[in-house]
Amino acid sequence: MNLGRRDFLERLARAGGGVALTPSVVGLMACNERTSASGVASPYGPLAPGADSPELEIPAGFRCVRISTGAQPSAVREGLFVPNAFDGMAAFPLPNGNIRLIRNHEMVDGARAAVPLASPHYDPKGSGGTTSLEVRVAGEGGDLQVELVDEYVSLAGTRVNCAGGPTPWGSWLSCEEITTGQAQGFDQPHGYVFEVPAAATGPVDPVPLKEMGRFIHEAVAVDPDTGIVYETEDAWYRPNDANLPGAGFYRFLPHEPGVLRAGGRLQVMAVVDRPGYVTARGQVPGTVLPVYWIDLDDPDPPTVDTDPLALFREGLAKGAAAFARLEGAFYGDGGIYVVSTNGGDATAGQVFHYRPTSAERGELTLVFESPSSEVLDGPDNIVVTPRGGLLMCEDSAGDQYVRGLDHAGNVIDLVRAVHLEGGRQPGEFAGSCFSSDGRVLFFNVQGGREIGSTIQSATYAMWGPWEAGPL
Repeated sequence: MNLGRRDFLERLARAGGGVALTPSVVGLMACNERTSASGVASPYGPLAPGADSPELEIPAGFRCVRISTGAQPSAVREGLFVPNAFDGMAAFPLPNGNIRLIRNHEMVDGARAAVPLASPHYDPKGSGGTTSLEVRVAGEGGDLQVELVDEYVSLAGTRVNCAGGPTPWGSWLSCEEITTGQAQGFDQPHGYVFEVPAAATGPVDPVPLKEMGRFIHEAVAVDPDTGIVYETEDAWYRPNDANLPGAGFYRFLPHEPGVLRAGGRLQVMAVVDRPGYVTARGQVPGTVLPVYWIDLDDPDPPTVDTDPLALFREGLAKGAAAFARLEGAFYGDGGIYVVSTNGGDATAGQVFHYRPTSAERGELTLVFESPSSEVLDGPDNIVVTPRGGLLMCEDSAGDQYVRGLDHAGNVIDLVRAVHLEGGRQPGEFAGSCFSSDGRVLFFNVQGGREIGSTIQSATYAMWGPWEAGPL
């Protein structure tokens, strides 16, 4: 039985030493009490096809403009054929007042079909990577305009670049969500993290950060006080299935904070006195678990080509905790929030918060577990909004939404994808991020993930009366 909201807040406050929680997280906790959708009308109003982008439904008073399209020549950069499979993304302010977006491409082409995006490239048989966009925002209020100034390849020759995360020192960490290598016909091993500076004006030297681990990477979040990088793994948990034992929650302790190429130490989380603890089932929101970190002997095990979970299996043998599909991650409230997309008894999603209490120990709190898909269905990318709400891209089998969450736990529909001809979905939403001044939301529709796909990816800019609601 779930705790009441007041008991939960009091217990969490005691566990966190009185840490003040962001309002957005209070909203998540309030959701624990729901058994269905909130039923509260959105403060932004109902959704309807937008005037600029009718393929999306948005609230009246907002504008949503497509600024970049995949699988076609770029409108602003001669000679660039924009790759498809738009995924994780972050926004950085530029010295000239414009905005730099760095965008992942989750291309999944096999070794025979792949063509690298540019040169230099990491693997000539890798079709993924990143592109960097420069966006100009001008005007105010109803006269605000968003314009794409430039876009170009900034990382090439990688594979299945799904998510990642921004760093406090002004770069994007792009993560490969695959561990293929020579056993599958590729020239280079995959499953690494690559760094792309926001200041890069072309393809970077593609250096895999091997000491950060080779596994099914998803997202990263950096503690700005220590420079420690926390990493999530998108692997399934199924009871009694040795091939799907779950995912690990990792951290990388760099030898030089902010200089990841200098190497460091990789660790995986474990629960004190509970080796192999499964966080994915039988949990109660509000539970606080004492945790510690286990050193991993080899962050790049030689068997990963044929066993994507080789690194996690080492951790399990040493007592690591098992999660279910860890995806989104962000820093807040003195620690790291991580999203388990299909964790929980209803397999509809969990959100955990890790707070360090010493150099090697900390506390893991289950902040939220969706009791059913009617409340929240598979939260994936999660972003704290400028007004203190949460913005979520759901990874759902049904309609695709970008949804917000207010402080009372009410779910707010913000964007819905209109079905393509034949009832197909255009792909999941991903990469949500705000401009530094909070006026513009950027997000992606993933589209096709193979060369030649006719389902185009898209990057959108959305703005409007945010002050009318909590986002």
